Amino acid sequence: MLSVPKGPTEQTDALLVRGVSHRFGAMLALDDVSLAVPRGGLVVLLGPNGAGKSTLFALITRLYDNVTGEIRILGHDVRRQPAAALQQLGVVFQSRSLDADLTVLQNLAYHAALHGIGRGPARRKALDALAKVGMDDRVGAKVRTLSGGQARRVEIARALLHDPACLLLDEATVGLDVASREAALAIVRGLVKERGVGVLWATHLVDEVADGDHVVLLHEGRVRFSGPVPDLLELAHAQTLRDAYMRVTVHASAEAL
Repeated sequence: MLSVPKGPTEQTDALLVRGVSHRFGAMLALDDVSLAVPRGGLVVLLGPNGAGKSTLFALITRLYDNVTGEIRILGHDVRRQPAAALQQLGVVFQSRSLDADLTVLQNLAYHAALHGIGRGPARRKALDALAKVGMDDRVGAKVRTLSGGQARRVEIARALLHDPACLLLDEATVGLDVASREAALAIVRGLVKERGVGVLWATHLVDEVADGDHVVLLHEGRVRFSGPVPDLLELAHAQTLRDAYMRVTVHASAEAL
């Protein structure tokens, strides 16, 4: 197994996960997982389907209760201060979650109301967020008329409405064509630079990882590597990220036999 740096310690990060494990009955889905997402930084959570990425997201968002370890969002413990923690969190899940019978603006207005944002401020925030993702010209369109890439942009805008410090995206490009995938990722990278939001981008696609990204490689519920891409290539004795990814995951699977 490749060596993994010690877990993060800074509680002022946008997101801190430290020593988190989770079971579904006898199955250990996550095993002592630690990672950190700095404010104004993007971390790629890379792993094959079934690695535990969605389980980790469910714990961060409180869909599941973490009974081991610690999860903090902008310093707020999700178990002890769930309201304060989740107020700083924006999420784009893998499955589509917009109401197809409502317009783009109506979807965002409903989400804003859930966060206690008044009608006037909600409209201003919605238009601003839609402009950020290039969808301000479709505010009156029914969601059912949007392409998959357009709908995903609206979901990103919705996640930004309450100005979160941390943005989670779980396989956000699944089902999109290449151009839409690249556009969605470019939008998110732009938000990191422009708004200083911390992003955890979960994917199984190595071509969504840039050379300068911090990568957390998750496989069979365990962090197999955490660090910059060049370090992963060096440790895996690989020339490409795809080769490094395959070597780490195949080696880890062989160890488990």
